[in-house]
Amino acid sequence: MSKKRSEDVSPAGGFDVALGGMLKGLGSLVEKLGELAETGRKLSESGEIHGLGGDKGVKGMYGFTVKVGLGGEGVKVEPFGNIKPDRMSGRPVVHEVIEPVVDVFEEADHTLVVAEMPGIAAEDVRLEVTDDVLTMTAERGQKKYRKEVLLPKSCPREKMRLSCTNGVVEIRCVP
Repeated sequence: MSKKRSEDVSPAGGFDVALGGMLKGLGSLVEKLGELAETGRKLSESGEIHGLGGDKGVKGMYGFTVKVGLGGEGVKVEPFGNIKPDRMSGRPVVHEVIEPVVDVFEEADHTLVVAEMPGIAAEDVRLEVTDDVLTMTAERGQKKYRKEVLLPKSCPREKMRLSCTNGVVEIRCVP
């Protein structure tokens, strides 16, 4: 179950209007979480904000994925996008790098990591592994992505196989 929203924000409105629009767009979250808890499935919500801070060239993307009842972990909320709170002011700031949506699947003989990186090809993706943390980065034109993923088991980089089809990156990790 996925829903996308897009809102145009006037330069006069700035971040406060953008944040208000974002919160308004997530207003049905409680109802959807109840539905999600009953089905044990996944919920994803995202949106875009254009023209932040009076700059029509700035584009912010936000979203989150809520997973319930998967692998006995209970409720898990994972944010994605390029709008993050500033550590000093607490206000939302648009970053150049987007944090993609990522799913990790434990199969019988491997771990499969699936990331959504629109506009990216396999040759654009770089992988680094430190212990059981996989760091994915990708860049093509103005699109820049970065995500750290905690793997269920450590996997050496040379045993990872990467493929990409239409911006959906799949990394097969064989321990």
